[in-house]
Amino acid sequence: QVQLVESGGGLVQAGGSLRLSCAASGRAFSMYAMGWFRQAPGKEREFVSHIAKGRLNTNYADSVKGRFTVSRDNAKNTLYLQMNSLKPEDTAVYYCAATSRYTIATSSSQYDYWGQGTQVTVSS
Repeated sequence: QVQLVESGGGLVQAGGSLRLSCAASGRAFSMYAMGWFRQAPGKEREFVSHIAKGRLNTNYADSVKGRFTVSRDNAKNTLYLQMNSLKPEDTAVYYCAATSRYTIATSSSQYDYWGQGTQVTVSS
């Protein structure tokens, strides 16, 4: 098992930046492909970004391409999401997730472990 704890959320003006972190504990972090998802009020949880175990493969939702960057530091057991040029529509609770069953995973159903989420609010 792996336990995940997100941090770094907050309130930011449109055009600003935030960096989310997801600290992992438990089994070897490097064994997991990792993802970021978000859920806005009244909406379903949606895929944001993914990074494979070996960090060589990343994927992004079209809505965040060119603005968000996912990375991981396996030595620190930490996943990151750098968010630039934030827009009000990026407002949501952001969750990190882990899976050992898939090398590439862009669907929430592919993930087995989830953090508690961190709120990101972008004001216009």
